[in-house]
Amino acid sequence: MSTNIRVLLADDHAAIRLGMRMVLETEPGFEVVGEAADGATAVRMARALGPDVVLMDLRMPVVDGVQATEQIAAAGLAKVVALTTFDHDSYLFGVLSAGASGFLLKTAEPSEITAALRRVHDGGTVIAPEVTGRLVDAFVSGRAASSADTSSGTDGNQASAQPAPETELTAREEEVLHCLAEGLSNVRIARKLGISETTVKTHVSRVLAKLGVESRLQAALAARVRTP
Repeated sequence: MSTNIRVLLADDHAAIRLGMRMVLETEPGFEVVGEAADGATAVRMARALGPDVVLMDLRMPVVDGVQATEQIAAAGLAKVVALTTFDHDSYLFGVLSAGASGFLLKTAEPSEITAALRRVHDGGTVIAPEVTGRLVDAFVSGRAASSADTSSGTDGNQASAQPAPETELTAREEEVLHCLAEGLSNVRIARKLGISETTVKTHVSRVLAKLGVESRLQAALAARVRTP
């Protein structure tokens, strides 16, 4: 069996798909298994082809990248790395909530693209430095709105908002959180901290619960918010 990372490209611009294909096909360890020009096709192809990672544009016809990411992530079809020009903050925060494992800019260097896909494939997360500030601002605003609505007793559309954290992290959990902020996978966290992968999984689950977030990427953003 092939040990290559199987990638599905989803972008409505043929030229961008061609460029991404050329980048990946000239780099050892990758295999482009398909291309989709809209989100609905991306979901269908993810089901049919079983890629490891989907490189997903956010603004596409029929079904946009945020909705497609949500469907793919919810069904466990593949990991998703969003490909964006970050001109709409709502798209960025939306795809984060939808379950994306990372964000890349379309201006990223080929080496950055391949490194990001490898990291996500290995169970880590990736946030383009240029996007971090916007995502952190959106994350903070969302949590602030959640806290305000909770304290005022408002429900409405805030039923799914995450509560503010109520429990302090232990020293070890803080270490794990810092590793999540670096985008490390469980295996790499275990090696760095000298603990078992099973123990890492337990710590990660506790960190997510204590921070009131649902994903490793949200935890990474929370870590940036907590850093002075």
